[in-house]
Amino acid sequence: MDETERLSALIGDIYDAALDPTLWPSVVEKAGRFVGGSAASLFARDSVHKTGNSYYAFGVDPHYEKLYFEKYIKFDPLNAVYLTLAVGDVISNSNIVPHAEFIDTRFYKEWAQPQGWTDNVIASLEKSSTSIAAFVVFRHEREGLADDTTHRLMRLIAPHLRRAVLIGKVVDLNKVEAATFAETLDGLGAGMFLVDEAGRIIRANTAGHAILAADDFLRVSGGRLVARDPQTDRNLRDIFIAASNGDSAVGIQGIALPLTARNGERHVAHMLPLKSGARRNASETHAATAAVFVHKASLETLSPPEVIARAYKLTPTELRVLLAIVEVGGAPEVAAELGIADETVKTHLGRLFEKTGTRRQADLVKLVAGYSSPLLR
Repeated sequence: MDETERLSALIGDIYDAALDPTLWPSVVEKAGRFVGGSAASLFARDSVHKTGNSYYAFGVDPHYEKLYFEKYIKFDPLNAVYLTLAVGDVISNSNIVPHAEFIDTRFYKEWAQPQGWTDNVIASLEKSSTSIAAFVVFRHEREGLADDTTHRLMRLIAPHLRRAVLIGKVVDLNKVEAATFAETLDGLGAGMFLVDEAGRIIRANTAGHAILAADDFLRVSGGRLVARDPQTDRNLRDIFIAASNGDSAVGIQGIALPLTARNGERHVAHMLPLKSGARRNASETHAATAAVFVHKASLETLSPPEVIARAYKLTPTELRVLLAIVEVGGAPEVAAELGIADETVKTHLGRLFEKTGTRRQADLVKLVAGYSSPLLR
């Protein structure tokens, strides 16, 4: 198959996994190979406490996967970067750390090199003030560093991965059989609507009916699901039409589509196409082209490190060194902890002093402590 055919088939598999989590291992493998890697993982990690978990992976040695989360997560060169990534960002290790510097780190020598990995490409799928959910594809030495093509392919699938992950989280069921999908979601806390390409409501669950009864940010007009805000309603109509044209047509539209109630309360809508794959069985004799999930939006706040990085315009590497200074101590200790040269740490320290207006490492520690107020959490 050519790239377009492979992409279309992969997107269909991704959306099927939103309803059937048992499909995720296969999807992760197909997505990893599509992007151009030898291994991949769908994972989450807390960037402040340096903890995390891999939910689905392919090509990753379980021994090294366990070692990463137990030991090497704190040496990951991208630790500071995870704190500053926006949802939808796509980056590679080689974008942040020069390869010559990376291969001199403890992380590379003890964890990446034994597996033959030389680079990666990561897509941020979901984020809170301290944690991130992401999809990573690892590049083997024979594949070389991630390039523009690698990033382009990751950007093609990242929005669909994110949508499927978010919908799976909203549904919050161990497994939903597509054939009984519509019948089993009445107990779901989120509102759910099955709609056709014109937005006509074919079915709604109990929570969905409650949303419509409130006649606030969503309502019914002529049997059609309508958003109170005109621009949001236009976006909804475009998404309904796109969903009727197949999985790949949905593109990046409809991810976390914001909805605001009259009292200012924020909600979010996620769209799941129902025209292809196993999801067709959920579409009420195929009349429905999409499922719309609506739930309250959670408040996301910036973590203290992210606030510091933005306030002082720190690069990811500078933030990484700053946090290490606070956690570990002096330049020699930081160099040993991060697996980089003393002179490299001193260079970054000089830039940190200049950007923050401080003169001593103790001042940097005080600066970070000042941003750790509970009011910022």
